[in-house]
Amino acid sequence: MGSNLVHKILGAHLVEGDLHSGDEIAIRVDQTLTQDATGTMAYLQFETMGIPRIRTELSVSYVDHNTLQMGFENADDHRYLQTVAARYGVHFSKAGNGICHQVHLERFGVPGKTMLGSDSHTPTGGGIGMIAIGVGGLDVAVAMGGGAFYMPRPRVVKVNLTGQFQPFVSAKDVILKLLSIMTTKGNVGKIVEYAGPALKHLSVPERATIANMGAELGVTTSVFPSDEQTLAFLKAQKREEAWVALAADPDAAYDQVIEIDLSALEPMVAMPHSPDNIGTVASLKGQKVHQVCIGSCTNSSLRDLVAVADMLKGRHVHPDVELVIAPGSRQVEMEAAQRGLMGTFLMAGARVGESACGFCIGSGHAPGTGEVSVRSNNRNFKGRSGTADAQVYLASPETCVACALTGEFTDPRTLGLTAGTFEMPTAFAIDDSMVIVPPADGSKVEVARGPNIGEPPKTETMPDQFAKTVLLKVGDKITTDHIMPAGQYLKYRSNIPKYAEVVFIGVDANFAQRAKECGGGFVVAGDSYGQGSSREHAAICPSFLGVKAVMAKAIERIHKANLVNFGILPLIFMDPADYDKVQQGDTFSVANLHGTLSDGKVLEVKDETQGFTFKVKVDVTDRQAIILKDGGLLNHIAKQV
Repeated sequence: MGSNLVHKILGAHLVEGDLHSGDEIAIRVDQTLTQDATGTMAYLQFETMGIPRIRTELSVSYVDHNTLQMGFENADDHRYLQTVAARYGVHFSKAGNGICHQVHLERFGVPGKTMLGSDSHTPTGGGIGMIAIGVGGLDVAVAMGGGAFYMPRPRVVKVNLTGQFQPFVSAKDVILKLLSIMTTKGNVGKIVEYAGPALKHLSVPERATIANMGAELGVTTSVFPSDEQTLAFLKAQKREEAWVALAADPDAAYDQVIEIDLSALEPMVAMPHSPDNIGTVASLKGQKVHQVCIGSCTNSSLRDLVAVADMLKGRHVHPDVELVIAPGSRQVEMEAAQRGLMGTFLMAGARVGESACGFCIGSGHAPGTGEVSVRSNNRNFKGRSGTADAQVYLASPETCVACALTGEFTDPRTLGLTAGTFEMPTAFAIDDSMVIVPPADGSKVEVARGPNIGEPPKTETMPDQFAKTVLLKVGDKITTDHIMPAGQYLKYRSNIPKYAEVVFIGVDANFAQRAKECGGGFVVAGDSYGQGSSREHAAICPSFLGVKAVMAKAIERIHKANLVNFGILPLIFMDPADYDKVQQGDTFSVANLHGTLSDGKVLEVKDETQGFTFKVKVDVTDRQAIILKDGGLLNHIAKQV
């Protein structure tokens, strides 16, 4: 029996465990990336480890989230990031150079390498044949120090792509179709591997779009083979020496196989307020649209902007629609300028945004009250756009343009336009002057620390027994945006006491104060708790407020790892009916916690308020159980040292 591509790459990096048995494996990490919203804390954590220089092949620090710099806080973070990068051997990509995933794909991604990124859309690197995984910042810090990354032993899902796109159907429609099949939950521990004859028609930017939104599936990552399309992309980036051919063996085995015929796809849309609430654009025909945003790490490549310009040329945006277009990188921006695309956008009535995350994370371009916004980004969680009651839809760039031109949901195939074609350039516009290469010896570099930059909060060892209040009970699909909002609050990512004041603010404005008054407690949740962004602050800040455990029907992979890293118990109801019984305000007591973590991991919880007991599963590995006893990963590392 041959090997699939996932097993080939992981096998070459395996340092612990077995790919065919057991619950967990550990791999060597070649590269890391961070972005400024998560990176500041990651580097503060790295500094606490006392390691003089990074031990990865390459680590890159990007500034792409907090680029508006409303006040001194963001600018201070950026200065800290630039100086700490120089000190420890990290490349630094300045604000304006582009979104981390797009830039890394262009300038640093290498087929067959492994990468961790403190951003959930790090799997974009799978478009170039990497095993690229989104994690919390502390896991990145450990990897930069030379530590292995532990992950669930993967179940590999083969998605076999056949056929060829109809005009105005594109890569975004592939991943939206897959989301309609796999949904956003139940995929923890899976890795998606793409294969099939259609790959010869898919460029690296198109593959990256599909791999990027694998994050919405909840899988560990997604990966494409490295083939002639990959080579063409790397040649155009003047990096062909990085290319290596990578593919699964013809007789490789998979845990699941899904077939998608590109010829049968039509323009799709994710409706509010979840990326797996999938419908067709045709089914929404005639519904009014107020805003259209094209960009983000999902659909902001040169290929995407060429398609947008082809459709906009000689036409004008509907008078009732605001159109925003943001290139994904400085390279894309320069290419667009040289090709005259920027002029086309401006003449069509579009606003051109900075090459940054921007509207995707609620940092600018918030829709009006109750308005419909159609976007090419990857998430449409309620309130994420910056407007609590906005109705955000996700669609391809082609569909976005059709909606912008007509002012309503419109299938782009019905406009009577002729679809343009995109050919990969033989040479991209390459200028790496905004990437600062670290000095060979950074030991004399003074790290700049503004007043907004704090320290990683300290946690205590896990007590063997405790009684605490249920501080909050929530339903299904609570995202990390619900737990820790972004937008206007992003500038406090390096100031945990300040940022902790807004934990769950959009769900229950009194949560932080109640947690302080109660001395911490439990959070009770439904299915798929913690989906979405990798932001570890959704664990750090609740831990700072004294949250000891999250009790849910299911907890998503990255968030569960972050909970463990910061000493919060991830507990799963063994009988989902118990979720219905318990109430916010109840007092829970647990005992013999250390023994439970060592043996069986089934914990008995007593609801002291209602007078009944129930059982939960401590959903961790033996290694994570030890980390929890120590009170979190930083404590665990310090204890080992």
